Order: sequence, then structure tokens, then C-alpha cells
Amino acid sequence: MTANRSFKYYDFIMAAFVCVLLCSNLIGAAKAATLDLPLLGTVTFGADLMFFPLSYIFGDILTEVYGYGRDRRVVWACFGALIFAAFMAYVVVNLPPAKNEFMAVYQTQIEGVFGNTWRIVAGSMIAFWCGSFANSFVMAKMKIVTQGRYLWARTIGSTIVGQFVDTSLFFVIAFWGIWPQEQLIAVTITQYLFKTSWEALMTPITYRAVSFLKRVEGEDYYDRDTNFSPFHLKA
Repeated sequence: MTANRSFKYYDFIMAAFVCVLLCSNLIGAAKAATLDLPLLGTVTFGADLMFFPLSYIFGDILTEVYGYGRDRRVVWACFGALIFAAFMAYVVVNLPPAKNEFMAVYQTQIEGVFGNTWRIVAGSMIAFWCGSFANSFVMAKMKIVTQGRYLWARTIGSTIVGQFVDTSLFFVIAFWGIWPQEQLIAVTITQYLFKTSWEALMTPITYRAVSFLKRVEGEDYYDRDTNFSPFHLKA
């Protein structure tokens, strides 16, 4: 991999990745939602369900086109963004509110939304870090084994592994002792099944994105000599 090579869309994908991760984990993840669905009946799930899987699609695209090393840099950028978000949430929640009726009500509401942010962010960082690297590692290794063929099998296969690590770690760390145990188990299983299914359904879009980026970037990286350590930050 050429360390100093610049790409047209890499930075935009990184920014989108960070945005999706922050929004899905800080806005959607804290809410358990329930819907009555045909054939499935009543389904309980985390409200981030429709958005967080985008991060794994970005991870697949980054690894497939630019390689594991460049995806690793994006994962660390996301990690840093989550740390800052947690720090800001802590400061905002703990600053004394102005002494008026509106702020008294608002303080209660903001504590309800962001009061347990440290657990959500801790769960997000650990789960995302482990899940993303597992996903990218499997994706990169499968690309070599398949000689670049069967992209659908590589994206789905890596997601099955990565989402299992991510989903199980996140819900245990973030919500154990906060949600009822039955609800926690139900949401975890539902999240895992729906996230993997969601990415499978997005396969045609992933194919188009990968094809477009390979063409315009002139890159189709194979991680044959890559150092897969998460702490080796060189692209």
C-alpha cells in the first residue's frame, strides 16, 4: 500500500462512518422500541437498528477497496470521536443548570437521555473496536482465499462474525442491570439477526459502491503482507 497516496472519496467515507457511529450509539441505542410486524409478531429492538449497520457496510467497503490498514485508521478515528462525545456529554450533564423552571425540567430530561452515556460509550467503544476489527480481518482474509471473488459471501460472512462480537459485547456492557434481563436478551438476539439480515439485503448497494470506488480510485487492495495488529496505525 502506498502510504502517501491520496484518494478522492476516502475522507468522505471516513466522515460518514464517524457520523453514523456517533448518531446511532448516542441517539438511537438507548431506546428500546417495539413494533408489531407481519409473521414475526411483536418485536423489540434497539432504535439504532436501521442505522448502525451502515457502519459495517462502510467497513466492508473500506477494507475491500482501500485495505485493512486504511480501515483501521477510520476505526481509530471513530474511537476518538466517541471519547470526545462521552467527555462532552459528561460535562454538559454535570454543569449546574440556570435557576428557572424550564431549565429544571430540561436538566431532568437531559440526564435521562445522556445520564448513562458513559456506559453506552464504553460499550460502544469496546464492542465497536472488537467487532470492527473482527469484521475487517475476516473480510481481508476471505478476499485472499477467494482471490477477490464472491464479494457477497465475504461481506455477509464478515458481518456474521463482526456483528456477533459487537452486538453481544455492547448490550451487556451498556445495559446490563438497566434493562430487565428478558428484554436485554430479546433485544440482543433481535439486533443481531436484523443487523446481519439488513446487511445481506444491502448487498446490491454494497456491490455498486465497491465497483464505483474501485473504478474511480484505481485501487483494489489485497492484504497479503499486512500487519493486522489493531495498534499498528500505519496505513
